[in-house]
Amino acid sequence: MITQIKGLHHVTSMASDAGENNAFFTNTLGLRRVKKTVNFDAPEVYHLYYGDEIGTPGSVMTYFPFGKMPKGRRGTGEVGVTDFAVPKGALSYWRERLAAQGVTGLTEGNFLGEARLSFDGPDGDGFALVESDVRERTPWSGTDVPQDAGILGFHGARFSLRDAAATGELLTFMGYQKDEKDGAITRYRIEGGNAADTIDIEELPGARTAGQGAGSVHHIAFAVEDRAAQQEVRRKLMDTGYQVTPVIDRDYFWAIYFRTPGGVLFEVATNEPGFDRDEDTAHLGEALKLPTRYEPHRAQIERLLPPIAA
Repeated sequence: MITQIKGLHHVTSMASDAGENNAFFTNTLGLRRVKKTVNFDAPEVYHLYYGDEIGTPGSVMTYFPFGKMPKGRRGTGEVGVTDFAVPKGALSYWRERLAAQGVTGLTEGNFLGEARLSFDGPDGDGFALVESDVRERTPWSGTDVPQDAGILGFHGARFSLRDAAATGELLTFMGYQKDEKDGAITRYRIEGGNAADTIDIEELPGARTAGQGAGSVHHIAFAVEDRAAQQEVRRKLMDTGYQVTPVIDRDYFWAIYFRTPGGVLFEVATNEPGFDRDEDTAHLGEALKLPTRYEPHRAQIERLLPPIAA
């Protein structure tokens, strides 16, 4: 069994408009943009990172805003909902704030004793705010969202799958423990890691397969402390028969990827070196940062990228 996983690291999705995406996460949700860079494989497309003050692993939502990309089709084989944690008692504030800003899909509910507020992102992304213990986490303070209501990072994520069994076995191998079940949804929880520690699997055997597009999660990343832990995870996954990529340098973490039985793309990312490796903490996300190989082409890339607000 793998023992090095520490919970979620980040979730990466796709969007249709960079400016709209940036405004939603920084203004509506009150997160900090901690990095403005580009897609490693398509440098004419931003890679935008939003999180807490320093982009703590387990707090970071990232986006590839492919301009005018058609919206994705919701279905099975995807991360259907990304859950953010908020302090206890904060949902009434968020219900009023999101409604006032025209956010759609607002639905209140309760799952396994946790109050939650579901809502849509700009491209129909599936999100929920879940009231949770603070657990030594601090919201980003440079926003108009009060500290006693601010987003604390991820609570977890919900997968939509036709068959839950094989992915459940994989999560157990990765150190998650099968927890409670409510109807078609089974919760898995990891102990001893960061606070982004839950994965819910919703089994939908009759649903259609998802089609990726704007609003779809591209991949979900799990956190390990360092490269040594990552190498051990990679070895154990490959010994079990998974096809895992070589380690890839993503500037702010090292990454490996593999496809799960249910179709979701998993990444395992290191907590090192972090988002302050090329920017002072006070100025994270302000300047356009480029991977080294693209730096000679900065002028051309900057001409291609649409302007977004500071």
